Amino acid sequence: MSTKSLYSENTDHSLPKEYTLSIFTENKIGLLNRITIIFTRRHVNIESITASESEVEGVYRYTIVIRCTREKAIKVVNQIEKLVEVLKAFMHEEHETVYQEIALYKIATSNLKNDGELEKVVRDNHARILSVTPEYIVIEKTGHQTETQGLYGILKKFHVLEFGRSGRVAVTKPMKELSQYLEEMEMLNG
Repeated sequence: MSTKSLYSENTDHSLPKEYTLSIFTENKIGLLNRITIIFTRRHVNIESITASESEVEGVYRYTIVIRCTREKAIKVVNQIEKLVEVLKAFMHEEHETVYQEIALYKIATSNLKNDGELEKVVRDNHARILSVTPEYIVIEKTGHQTETQGLYGILKKFHVLEFGRSGRVAVTKPMKELSQYLEEMEMLNG
């Protein structure tokens, strides 16, 4: 089955949207560079990227978030799948995935009053305090980018020393497992 038929829907393809790409690969040196070059050539900016092992032993997963037209996203996925070390690449719209990001905020303790305001902000935003030292406090927030960025805006008044956010970590809602796709590919190629 071609990638094009997997992604054909009756929607406006000319409007930029956010897409989550799941790319399953062998773990080879230089592969990430070859993948990112494809985005550069297509003039597509990578909004976030994470890499990790997958549920299949020896198979690694890149989760890449992009914002572009559907047509451009399909072309990127098709180009990525041409790389020898890439086993399979998928394109998902937001409603097809469950995803989270993690953010860490480092705040100077010298700027805190003893009125419990910071603790209330942490509690109200479903965050948690990871570390407390005489110099700083580290807060963790897991959620979507709007939530982690929103908490950052609130915490600015406490003088944020450092802020970092991970890329998106996502799983798909469809129940077909990667191992099934790999078996189908093996049968087609074998």
